[in-house]
Amino acid sequence: MANERLRAALLERGVSIADLADAIRVDPKTVERWITKGREPYRKHRYAVASYLGTDETYLWPEALTREQVASASESEVVRVYPHRWAVPRDAWGRLFAEASEEIGVLVYSGLFLADDAGMVRMLGEKAGSGVRVRILLGDPDCAEVAQRGEDEGIDGGMAAKIRNVLVLYRPLRGRENVEIRLHRTVLYNSIYRADDQFLVNTHVYGTPAGNAPVFHLRRVQGGDMVNTYLDSFERVWAGAVPVGS
Repeated sequence: MANERLRAALLERGVSIADLADAIRVDPKTVERWITKGREPYRKHRYAVASYLGTDETYLWPEALTREQVASASESEVVRVYPHRWAVPRDAWGRLFAEASEEIGVLVYSGLFLADDAGMVRMLGEKAGSGVRVRILLGDPDCAEVAQRGEDEGIDGGMAAKIRNVLVLYRPLRGRENVEIRLHRTVLYNSIYRADDQFLVNTHVYGTPAGNAPVFHLRRVQGGDMVNTYLDSFERVWAGAVPVGS
């Protein structure tokens, strides 16, 4: 069967078969067979094609990687594990967002610790001013899911109050170009902080405040699937969230 994903990736990027063949140093007929006959390239060529087209090897050839290879690559995506969010050095958050050149994403209920840092809010604004897309997802303070999370953490209505506080703290960002803030009504199992291909994932533990729960520092690796799982989750929540007025 033809590899329509590879064909589409070439068309989307305006890359011809000859261009790709020249870039990865193979015969154009070889690339054509990969597309029209669905032939599977050697792994070094799969990696080279995915890198050149700026996409995932697992997307172009989903059946090519064995479970062992995916597990190994995904393990390599783990940069560091922190036992608690409070154990993450402050400059680690700063470095995460400072290194972003394309996309910053925040998915939380409140994330008050972040919004309460004036330097961090200023950095988000500066990043947006330089062309980085900044997307922030906060829990809807009036929804049942936020009320339940407040109850789970033992702060009851305090969770909704924190979100309303965060909305005030983010006023310098609201209405700015490249900044979007939305409210979601989702049960969150993790808070997600994204900067391009790097993620800090703060797990949620029943009865424990997020600040006391573990954090995983992840970086996307070709062939891995862990980062993609969190990215897909972020996008699903984003799609169903409601924009905050400026």
